Amino acid sequence: MKELLLIAIGSALVNNVVLSQFLGICPFLGVSKQVKTAAGMGTAVIFVIVLASALASLIYDHVLVALGLEYLQTIVFILVIAALVQFVEMFLKRYMVPLYQALGVYLPLITTNCAVLGVALTNVQKSYGFVESVVNGAGVSIGFTIAIVLMAGIREKIAYNDIPRSFQGSPIVLITAGLMAIAFCGFSGLI
Repeated sequence: MKELLLIAIGSALVNNVVLSQFLGICPFLGVSKQVKTAAGMGTAVIFVIVLASALASLIYDHVLVALGLEYLQTIVFILVIAALVQFVEMFLKRYMVPLYQALGVYLPLITTNCAVLGVALTNVQKSYGFVESVVNGAGVSIGFTIAIVLMAGIREKIAYNDIPRSFQGSPIVLITAGLMAIAFCGFSGLI
């Protein structure tokens, strides 16, 4: 139990996928304009990463390794992720139309979000079993959600401030992201 807790905390805070590993930057910067939208994106990413971690672990251990096809892991993981994202997109389009419209083009981008694929590949590289893979996926996706919601909150506050013209738009967002990454370095001594 202690090991699983360390994996979860390490994945969410110490090795935050966005702010430490710099994976998933596109949706992090693109969807973080409003907290509500960022939280919706975070929830979708949690769902996709946790399920992708579970399915990728099962497929890798019981199909790819059993058949000696480990070299196909990247292709198989991409197919699993794409199928999951399609499922999430159909669900949101049918049951949560405002969130579906708010996420817009960024929802299909979860398919190409390198954070999702990175988690599946990391689970294989670290030889995590099924439970460890799911816990790592949950930790990474919660860390992604924390980062994107924090960024959205900061961006909402920045919109009402007097920012020099040369820093408006992307420059202030990138500076903010850099400062957040530095702040998250403070978690490095946690584990």
